[in-house]
Amino acid sequence: MSLGNSNEKSDGPLQTASTGGKPASEENLQRLDRLANLGMLSAGMAHEIKNGMVAIKTFVELLAQKGEDRELVEVVARELKRIDSIVSQMLRFATPRPAAFNTVRVHGVIDHSLRLLQHQTSGKLITIKCDYKAVPDTVHGDDAQLQQALMNFLLNAIEAMGSNGELTVKTEIVEGGFLRIQISDTGTGVSPENLKRLFEPFFTTKKNGTGLGLAICQRIALEHRGAIEVQSEVNKGSTFAIALPLAK
Repeated sequence: MSLGNSNEKSDGPLQTASTGGKPASEENLQRLDRLANLGMLSAGMAHEIKNGMVAIKTFVELLAQKGEDRELVEVVARELKRIDSIVSQMLRFATPRPAAFNTVRVHGVIDHSLRLLQHQTSGKLITIKCDYKAVPDTVHGDDAQLQQALMNFLLNAIEAMGSNGELTVKTEIVEGGFLRIQISDTGTGVSPENLKRLFEPFFTTKKNGTGLGLAICQRIALEHRGAIEVQSEVNKGSTFAIALPLAK
């Protein structure tokens, strides 16, 4: 699967997620050791975060019972559930688990993700363009994991842009029975040397980044039998595309 001509602004190099394993090497052994240490750290963090969420969940449930601002309560409750899922998935690198597959409407997941990021986009005067051509828009997958991946792509795009940028989200059906989601920005872009390493665990160009966001996205794509591609050009922007098998 290829981005083809869908990103007219960029002729940069292409990085495609692959299911093929790398040959054993000292570097990979060191990475596995780091991932094992991350699993131990994640377990402790997950325990503490979940303990703190108990009080928040109780408060939200009380608001729901009182009937106060029900729409906001439902949004917060849904996000608490998603955070709980994300915290649990911090252990994925140490003890990967199968996704909970259901029929997922992709356009609904995208719309919800964009609503959650409305404050960030409006604050930077970012223009959002949506072009939904995928019919049907249903895939067989884990909605929490797919939203996690989309939120990561969208946040990366927003962070890469200054004020008055343009964020474009497209969907389409492509050859082979796949639904492709394409997220493009007019941001700073990625240099060729960094583009090759984007999906490596712990590799990051952000000052306070963990280097796990795109690595998790790649694992989610592979578990859904899909693939991720990225095309970027410095000072012109980037396009991330994730292709997922259509629901049968």
